[in-house]
Amino acid sequence: MVANHEELNEAEDSCCSTDHHRKSHHSDKTKSNLISRLNRIEGQIRGVKGMIEKDTYCDDVLNQIAAIQSALNGVGKLLLEGHMRSCVVERIQAGENEVIEELLVTVNKLMK
Repeated sequence: MVANHEELNEAEDSCCSTDHHRKSHHSDKTKSNLISRLNRIEGQIRGVKGMIEKDTYCDDVLNQIAAIQSALNGVGKLLLEGHMRSCVVERIQAGENEVIEELLVTVNKLMK
């Protein structure tokens, strides 16, 4: 089956494009949520840096680092869910089953 011109343009605009310039297609709400979370994490990291500069008790610093890791995991989970619900499904439907291996590699990296 040959794709029409509109279908080719849609593929180029999605994360599922087969070239090396794939992009995600998050809603503005999702993108805003992710950026907000990352801004808070960035602030937490600056806070930990300040704690270290002020010789804050190690256990307090470690607890802040654990909170940062948890927040990053939350961002990762949101991205992974969106990726699986859109990009992965679309690529499998397009016959690009290699996306499964790609996803497994990524999940293994996230779980380290």
